[in-house]
Amino acid sequence: MITRDAIYVDGSWIKSTSTSTIEVVNSTTEEVMATVPEGTAEDVATAVQAAKRAFNTWSKVSVEERSKYCTRIAEGLQARLDEISTIVSQEVGMVKNLSSLIQVGLPINSFNTAAAIASDFEFEERSGNSIIVREPIGVVGCITPWNYPLHQIAAKVAYAIAAGCTVVLKPSEVAPLNAFLLAEIIDEVGLPAGVFNLVCGVGPVVGEAIAKHPDVDMVSFTGSTRAGRRIAEICGSRIAKVALELGGKSANIILEDADLDRAVADGVSKAFLNSGQTCSALTRMLVHRSKLTEAEQIAANAAEKMTVGDPFARSSRLGPLVSQAQWDRVQRYISIGIEEGATLVTGGSGKPEGLETGYFVKPTIFSNVTSDMTIAKEEIFGPVLVIMPFDSEEEAISIANDSDYGLAGGVWASTQDRARSIAREIRTGQVEINGGAFNPNAPFGGYKKSGIGREFGHHGFEEFLLVKAIQE
Repeated sequence: MITRDAIYVDGSWIKSTSTSTIEVVNSTTEEVMATVPEGTAEDVATAVQAAKRAFNTWSKVSVEERSKYCTRIAEGLQARLDEISTIVSQEVGMVKNLSSLIQVGLPINSFNTAAAIASDFEFEERSGNSIIVREPIGVVGCITPWNYPLHQIAAKVAYAIAAGCTVVLKPSEVAPLNAFLLAEIIDEVGLPAGVFNLVCGVGPVVGEAIAKHPDVDMVSFTGSTRAGRRIAEICGSRIAKVALELGGKSANIILEDADLDRAVADGVSKAFLNSGQTCSALTRMLVHRSKLTEAEQIAANAAEKMTVGDPFARSSRLGPLVSQAQWDRVQRYISIGIEEGATLVTGGSGKPEGLETGYFVKPTIFSNVTSDMTIAKEEIFGPVLVIMPFDSEEEAISIANDSDYGLAGGVWASTQDRARSIAREIRTGQVEINGGAFNPNAPFGGYKKSGIGREFGHHGFEEFLLVKAIQE
């Protein structure tokens, strides 16, 4: 049992103004594994004032010095990789080996990359009689989700502090423990007081207080479209910058000339990553009607090979969902899919045999799904894949774009040129072609209701800068 009884503000661990706590539940055992303070608006105000004071000096610290701190934080994460990945696997349910690579490996990359970008970035340029200057935006409120908790924290915090901003972080109350470990590392490397502040708590209290605070110059939020809309409304009312990385319902087009075995198996894997708890998961598989039956068989075989179980067991490919609420949500969508007449290829309602304890879900695939079905339109956030037939390339593109979301996508074809041509037609923030690997340094973000702004790489770094023209 882990007890966290303080928040991190102005370079110190201090008591919250609240005496209430939040329970953190182990997603595999369903037992309470920790408690953390339930922060308040007063805590946020204290943290924001600390960040505001620190900004005056941190924004003037040399780029080289800021980069050194980011590198030291990355080294601190590397030194505690096993401990952090274990915590995240307990909180979220991702299998341990992937947790090490993704849930900690990617945050290490973010701090190192942010350091490198800051070191090489051209903060000034000349245009005619003007000097164009890029300056840190100020105090950044970072509100992050539970599915890739430390990864999303690093996407904001690393780039913000490297750019010269100071931050107030609200991690997800569902998976907050990894944020406390990051705060310990930040404290150990001696980051100046107030540059990084941690206030845990629930969204309607701590998240709202961050978004509403007049001294928060920007809010960077990752989470649901519903919550993102609320953040945007609050920030819009006071004309504060907002960056939103929201939901997705990404299409994976498999053309009739593609390598079907490879494409379908890869698509199932991409849809089920982190037990489907991935905003950019390729959850709509579009298959040429002539290949539909064959694709269903390949998909079913791939899904049935994905052993569900304890994330710390070597045989496990899929762990549990994060919470009872998420399990209930996914079960509801599976029931809706059956009720709306989709063909259940494999999986279905209930827990896998022998896994009565833990928020486990059967890897589920539906076929003959049409765009008007709920399971084709709404983000399920579990190991549920829908297969949708098409009859022409034009129809496939139309189906792919027939979504409120536009976060990610995939295209499989016999040639890179054909796949690339179709990728350009899909209205989405990123597209992988013929299984192209995820690039953690490429811009990440969405079109339409998938969000505003970009994270990672140079584009993510620039989100935390303002542009000033000095005329001479």
